[in-house]
Amino acid sequence: MISYKNTSTEELKEHLASLKAVYKEYQGMDLRLNMARGKPSNDQLDLSMGMMDILSSQDDLTCEDGTDCRNYGVLDGIGEAKQLLGDMMEVPAENIIIYGNSSLNVMYDTVSRSMTHGVMGNTPWCKLDRVKFLCPVPGYDRHFAITEYFGIEMIPIPMTEFGPDMDLVEKYVSEDESIKGIWCVPKYSNPQGYSYSDETVRRFAALEPKAKDFRIYWDNAYTIHHLYDEDRDYILEILEECRKAGHPDMVYKFASTSKISFPGSGIAAIAASHNNLDDIRDQLTIQTIGHDKVNQLRHVRFFGDIDGMNAHMRKHADILRPKFETVLEILERELGGLGIGSWTKPKGGYFISFDSLDGCAKAIVSRCKKAGVVMTGAGATYPYGRDPQDANIRIAPSYPPLADLKLATELFTLCVKIVSIEKILSERGA
Repeated sequence: MISYKNTSTEELKEHLASLKAVYKEYQGMDLRLNMARGKPSNDQLDLSMGMMDILSSQDDLTCEDGTDCRNYGVLDGIGEAKQLLGDMMEVPAENIIIYGNSSLNVMYDTVSRSMTHGVMGNTPWCKLDRVKFLCPVPGYDRHFAITEYFGIEMIPIPMTEFGPDMDLVEKYVSEDESIKGIWCVPKYSNPQGYSYSDETVRRFAALEPKAKDFRIYWDNAYTIHHLYDEDRDYILEILEECRKAGHPDMVYKFASTSKISFPGSGIAAIAASHNNLDDIRDQLTIQTIGHDKVNQLRHVRFFGDIDGMNAHMRKHADILRPKFETVLEILERELGGLGIGSWTKPKGGYFISFDSLDGCAKAIVSRCKKAGVVMTGAGATYPYGRDPQDANIRIAPSYPPLADLKLATELFTLCVKIVSIEKILSERGA
């Protein structure tokens, strides 16, 4: 294809008219398609239905150590669940606390506790004049929502294919005591699908923060969410790297089974040093007597061990892989060579990141919505919902059936073409 920027004004005008005619046909189809969030599809949810039958009223609900899961107690999770999640998160079971159903809730609690009671004896953040977080961009909108909710100032850090710009991270962290944390999705990042390089992980572990209570918020949400068996990303384990670098307390690592079993009914965990975990338990003893041990036991008996969990994830990949490949094939077929967009090609996770021409993302998302396709709002992948280039759009292929996804992606590329041509013509004064 010839780049639109190298196409004559008259040809672009003719092409725009034909594209708008096709767009009008889409509007007449009364579409109601949703690619807004990375939700598992119904087929994926069906994979875990056996979990509903794994426990019955006739079953022994006693753990290996004799704990009765029906009763109070066990603040930080049953041993079997700590072993299962520890294996998934690549850390020893003794470095794990099992929570309820949501890692986002654990992250919120961790920020909230730091605000009100401080981190390991340091001044509570609410008593400080300023508190800041570093935010790799584009990034996860719900991370940014937490820090914005607590009035924490967010500083964007550009992402590269190897992870955040570590030169900037090192500079900010070493010079500014008010910087208390950084959000990270280190594997198959949201939304780009990038995985941090070994060098990036080691540079994180070697950080020398000016703030004693600085923490890396390591949200390993997609730790075993591979699309391909033979071609998958691996990252260094951050707790071990921090320990080797002499900074064992510098990281909180989060994960859950939300996109492995049932979203909203899974189990979540935090992994950290013993010092951090002791600090967290002090608060947990006030907050709860213990989380849902029956659900923890249900997960353990359904998956068995990490091998069972990995086998389960291959079934997820078999459903997700054709969807990702369909989106990428359509993007290449419809937009390749036109010079009006670029996109990532992840090996796992839940998203594809698309970058339009500057100033076009909001208009593209708006056009999609008017024709019946709902996407994540433009700007959502940046703090405060403000993408300075108005270019990034997150594509979530997981939820729609394949036929609907194909239709939605074709409409998306149509909208990209229309908005891009309008921008080029406007710049030419045509």
